[in-house]
Amino acid sequence: MPLTKLQFKAGINREITSYSNEGGWFDGNKIRFRMGFPEKIGGWLKNSIKAFLGTCRALHPWVALSGEKYIGVGTGLKYYISEGGTYHDITPLRVTSSAVTFATGADTLNGAITAVAQSITLNSASGFPTGGGRILIGSEQITYGGVSSATLTGCERGVNGTTAATHSDSAAVTCCTLSVTDSDGHGALENDFVTFSGAATLGGVITAAVLNQEYQVTHVNSSTVFQIEARSVASIESITTTSGLNPTFVFANTSDSGNGGGSAVGAYQVSTGLDTSVGGTGWGAGTWGRGTWDSASTLATGGSTLRIWSHDNFGENLLINARDAGIFYWAKSGGLTSRAVVLSGLGVAADKIPTVAKQVLVSDKDRHIIAFGCDPETAIGTQDPLLIRFGSQESLTDWSAKATNTAGDLRIGSGSEIITAVETRQQILVFTDVSLHAMQFLGPPFTFGINTVSENITTAGPMCAVAVNDNVFWMGQEEFYVYAGAVNKLPCTVKDYVFTDFNLGQIEKVVASNNSSFSEIWWFYPSASSDENDRYVIFNYEQNIWYYGTLSRTAWVDRGIDDLPIAASNDHYLYEHETGFDDGSTSPASAVLAHIESSQIDLSDGDQFVFLSKLLPDVTFRNSTASAPSVTFTMSTRNYPGGAYLQTDANAVTKSTSSTVEQFTNLINTRLRGRSFNMKVENSATETTWRLGTPRVELKQDGRR
Repeated sequence: MPLTKLQFKAGINREITSYSNEGGWFDGNKIRFRMGFPEKIGGWLKNSIKAFLGTCRALHPWVALSGEKYIGVGTGLKYYISEGGTYHDITPLRVTSSAVTFATGADTLNGAITAVAQSITLNSASGFPTGGGRILIGSEQITYGGVSSATLTGCERGVNGTTAATHSDSAAVTCCTLSVTDSDGHGALENDFVTFSGAATLGGVITAAVLNQEYQVTHVNSSTVFQIEARSVASIESITTTSGLNPTFVFANTSDSGNGGGSAVGAYQVSTGLDTSVGGTGWGAGTWGRGTWDSASTLATGGSTLRIWSHDNFGENLLINARDAGIFYWAKSGGLTSRAVVLSGLGVAADKIPTVAKQVLVSDKDRHIIAFGCDPETAIGTQDPLLIRFGSQESLTDWSAKATNTAGDLRIGSGSEIITAVETRQQILVFTDVSLHAMQFLGPPFTFGINTVSENITTAGPMCAVAVNDNVFWMGQEEFYVYAGAVNKLPCTVKDYVFTDFNLGQIEKVVASNNSSFSEIWWFYPSASSDENDRYVIFNYEQNIWYYGTLSRTAWVDRGIDDLPIAASNDHYLYEHETGFDDGSTSPASAVLAHIESSQIDLSDGDQFVFLSKLLPDVTFRNSTASAPSVTFTMSTRNYPGGAYLQTDANAVTKSTSSTVEQFTNLINTRLRGRSFNMKVENSATETTWRLGTPRVELKQDGRR
């Protein structure tokens, strides 16, 4: 019998049934198409040996004038600059207070127990931390001190600064919780960071060195009182893990009765944001930015919006903005140990500089700093979500509109708020929740002009759009779009597959990215069963095809400054992509499990049973470093379009077979019988990459219908 070539259309199609997609691909993971043929994607390696705090949702690479390569890393808890894989914390300060005193915590439960049982017995068998901690019952958080009814045996964290074998908790241990009072009003939220200095010892184990370091707020009691957990002397960076802070706690004793002296100072970093979106709060429901810069927040349970940073270069220096918060400036001349400072504190025009914005960027063509969704010149501190302001050309601090400068503002007339802005070579596209606008530099006296491009779009969130030359691609709500002089919906062969398994409550986490080496736009998004990005969908704009897979990434920057794309994962590491063949998140590296599966292929037009007797594979393992790279070919048959792929039929005739294919595998003998079949190619070994060509099969009709 003659051999039949298995030639498949490029891309994956899930908009129609597998049977009607004959000659196409129906499923895949961690594959891409080049020249119409599928291959496994490249691997990834960690960019550093240390993790960062919080979930990263913004990356910005640049090169200083002296040649240093930097990456700005914005997370829900911090803002870092990474150089050579080392993270430098430049998170701005919100306020510094010299009205700080300390007190040791008490052995009491702070909170109410609303469960059916009106009491909880804490003992060494309960599984709770023996030195104090927190319990979450529904939405009620309970902070407790030392266990009052137990004998602590071999307390791994130490008791009273020792490692006593046993210790009765009847009187001497107060736990590691310290109560901090700031009579000026701290304005802090739970999970915020504060650095103390100038404090004196409490008189016992809680020494000045223990107090005078950076802490994370564990609980907010009131506008003037909050709690921290005393820990051994170490930098925040040295005690970070993939799950956050993991300190060695220090326990107070009866000698710790002081208050830290009268000279303690607390330097509060800008309030942290959420890692998970909270429904019903809206884009602009931030915890600060609606009042004056140093005003205290009335919320004590954490921010109510997802923390998203925007950032851009002003020369070799950096401008950063936490969405719905202030604009900050980091000067390279101050070094990597210096923090970013609020932009409105730099010059004489501070009263006109925006103090709250949704996004900031620097126009590359004309060197204007532009703030989107900011406060107007006439009402500093009151955010207008549709207002655009720009400072004078080449100036950080001159934002007051005058006839002698180029500062000014524009206001968008449609929509309820600005979602994001994307700069292309010729213009800046500004997205609201329902419309798209093109902003262009005109020169004096108007400086910028803005035109409405479309009033019939949707936008997934602030990170959902990416520019490729003068085209902009973005994900909307159940649609994909492209702007190339006009707005068009992108026909998508996997749209139903993507949007029917999508956590719409976390849609603002969608991040768009360009992988220019392969002409791909990647969108990472959360599936219905996940609160974090765990899947991706790819549009290949060169071949005009779609494919998808599973991968957890929360931010991505294309190659350019660096030779490889860099992405952030929700395990709190940065990864270099398209390097090697394996998953470098584990040690040792594990295999990237990739597969491609075809739709059904009729045997003799589906009206007769046919035997599939031979398979001639066509696959290359070029550049693989494994000693014997291989993939598995699985051929499966079924008798009806809606039937299952079976292992055997009623007569024990084989319906599915899997075979290992290596570089020089010439022929696979099979004996499969059915009306249609499909083919799946997959790998499970490390150091292996593969690319599929055009396999051939030998078919024999058995004459039965």
